[in-house]
Amino acid sequence: MSGYQDLLPHVVKVVREVGAFVAARHTASAVGGPDVDGVIAVFRMVDAPASELLRERLGLLRPQARWAPDEIGTAVAAAGEQWVCDAVDGAVHFLQGLPYWGVTVTLVAEGRPVLAVLDAPHLGFLYTAVEGGGAHLNGRPLKASGKSLAAALACTSQPPYNREPERAGASLTAMLRHTLAVRNLGPTALQVAQVGSGHVDVFWEYGEDANNLLPGALIAREGGALVTDADGNAWTPASASFVAAPAALHADVLRVLSTVPADSAA
Repeated sequence: MSGYQDLLPHVVKVVREVGAFVAARHTASAVGGPDVDGVIAVFRMVDAPASELLRERLGLLRPQARWAPDEIGTAVAAAGEQWVCDAVDGAVHFLQGLPYWGVTVTLVAEGRPVLAVLDAPHLGFLYTAVEGGGAHLNGRPLKASGKSLAAALACTSQPPYNREPERAGASLTAMLRHTLAVRNLGPTALQVAQVGSGHVDVFWEYGEDANNLLPGALIAREGGALVTDADGNAWTPASASFVAAPAALHADVLRVLSTVPADSAA
């Protein structure tokens, strides 16, 4: 752990630098052309140089670590070290002039996340975590929620590789019946991290979404939350579902999700 703990402040410095770069290009109103191509073009004008800056700075810190080929998906190496990063996590929110975006950096070693930093500049949230060393929000140790499921705020999202859309929809209905509210509050990584800090009580999701889940998974787990798949098995980057919840809520969440049938075509 100590080596990654020593690395953490240097990664935080890099993430904050990239966050400031992106924030300076953030707008208070929707930007881009009237069609998808125009929106993507504007986003790339920010994302491309920010990603290059991130790659350059992290490469100097950990030259032996490889770089994930894609920020979306499950491109996680089973051996060695690898950076899994997103310079503008929450692209849609960023382009709409909303504050729900951030910079995420995860160092994966031997297929598991060992260090994570998530900076949401416009929200004032800086999450950090090191495997075995705990997790923090703005320098303070995290504390997960102590609510009952009936009083819980549950969050979910729809990843790009969801092969069970009907199951995802049915799980939304089921969770609505057992929680105070269900919302989608921005980027997946941020919502999962917020389970660790108690801003969100439950996060669940169906589909392959490892690169978006990795940073939040480490932060939430180091913050005291349980992180599994929907069947209660330990979550890995290859898992097809995801649940993060405090220990007091976790079993109840799994019971609700166990009532949701799998898609017949899955």
